[in-house]
Amino acid sequence: MPSERSPLSSSASDLVSGALTGDDPGHEIVSAGVRGQLAPGSPAEVALAEVVGSVRGLSGEAAEAARLRDSRLTKPPGSLGRIESLCVQLAAIAGVSPAPTPEPAVVVVFAADHGVHAEGVSPWPQDVTAQMVAGFCRGGAAINVIARANGLGVRVVNAGVATPLSDHELLVNRPVRAGSRNLRVEAALTRAEAATAALLGVEVGTRLVEDHGARCLLTGDMGIANTTPSAALVAAFTGSAAAEVTGRGTGIDDATLAVKTQVVADALARLAGRPPLEPLDPLGVLAEVGGLEIAGLAGLCLAGAAARVPVVVDGVIALAGALVACALQPAVAGYLIAGHRSVEPAASRALDHLGLAPLLDLDLRLGEGTGAALAYPLVRAAALVAAEMATFDDLGIDA
Repeated sequence: MPSERSPLSSSASDLVSGALTGDDPGHEIVSAGVRGQLAPGSPAEVALAEVVGSVRGLSGEAAEAARLRDSRLTKPPGSLGRIESLCVQLAAIAGVSPAPTPEPAVVVVFAADHGVHAEGVSPWPQDVTAQMVAGFCRGGAAINVIARANGLGVRVVNAGVATPLSDHELLVNRPVRAGSRNLRVEAALTRAEAATAALLGVEVGTRLVEDHGARCLLTGDMGIANTTPSAALVAAFTGSAAAEVTGRGTGIDDATLAVKTQVVADALARLAGRPPLEPLDPLGVLAEVGGLEIAGLAGLCLAGAAARVPVVVDGVIALAGALVACALQPAVAGYLIAGHRSVEPAASRALDHLGLAPLLDLDLRLGEGTGAALAYPLVRAAALVAAEMATFDDLGIDA
C-alpha cells in the first residue's frame, strides 16, 4: 500500500513563508475542515487557516491491515497490550502497514517568556528561561541527556524569550516578540502574534520532516511561569475551574499556589467577559490567555499531522498546545501520542479531553520534552514489532 504522506501544498508553504516575513501573498482564506473560527485577518491567520485545512484524517485501510497483521503475529492476541494499539495507530498515521520505523526523531523545545510572571506565580527569575536555552544549546540539560540516551535529535526554538539570545546551530532564533503580556489584565498576545508563533512551529516541523527526513516529532518547552497560561488554556478548552487545573509547577508553596490559582481565575473571568466565543475561537483563546511557546507547540502538532508523522506529546505545556491544535482541527488528535502523565492537574484534564492515554506515569513535572523522550523507545519498539516479528504463516504454524 502506498504511503499517504501529504506535505503542505506549495500554496500553503508560500503562505507560511509570506506570513512569517510580513509579505501578504494575497490568497483568499481556506476554511475547509476548520472547526474553530479563523476569520480573514492578518496574513498569518490566512496562512494558518490553510495549514489547518491541509490536515487529513488517519488511514482506515492501513489501520485494518495493521490489525490483520497483528492477529497473525506469533503471540496470543492482546498479549502485548497497548503496544498493539500503538502499532495500529502508527500504520494509520503513515498510511501503510507495517508503519515505517519512526526515526530519525527530533525533540523540538519551544522557549518563551510570560508577562504573567510579574504576578508572582513563580519563584524563579524570568532570565532563567534564557539561561536554560543556553544550556540546551550546550547539551547539558536533562532533555539533552535523555535524548542522547534514546538516539534523538534536539532543536530549540526561540519563539519569544524576553532576553536576546545568541545564535547557535541548534537554535532557531525567531522570537515573535520579547515575551507575552500579562494575561491576568490583558490579552497575552494579539491574534496576529498568536498565529505567527503557531506558523513558526509549523515551519520548524515541516522543515524537519521535508528537509531533514524526520519521521517522528517530539514536543518540548521552556518558559518560566508557563504552567500558568497552560492552566488557563486547559481550563478554557475543557470547561474546568481554575482550582481544578492549577498546580505547583516548579514546586511552589501554598501561598504562591493560592496567588497562581487566583491569577488563572482572573484570566478566565476576563476571557468570559469578552464577546461570546461561540462557535469556539481557538486562536482567540490562545491569544487571550496563552503564550508564544504554546502557540509554537500547537503549530508543531499541526505540522506533524499535515506531514503524516507521529507527534509524541510531553506534559502540561505541550498538552495545552495540543488542545489548541485539536480545537482548530480535530483530525490532529489521531496523530498525537501522549508520552506521559504529568503530575500537574491540568495534564490529566487535557489528556481526558483529547482522549489520549499516556504511555508513562512517572510523576514527572520537568517539561523540556523529557517525558516524551523517555516514552519514545516504546513508540519505536511498537513499529519494529509490527515490521519484524514473525507471523504464524512465516513459521508454518496453523493458528
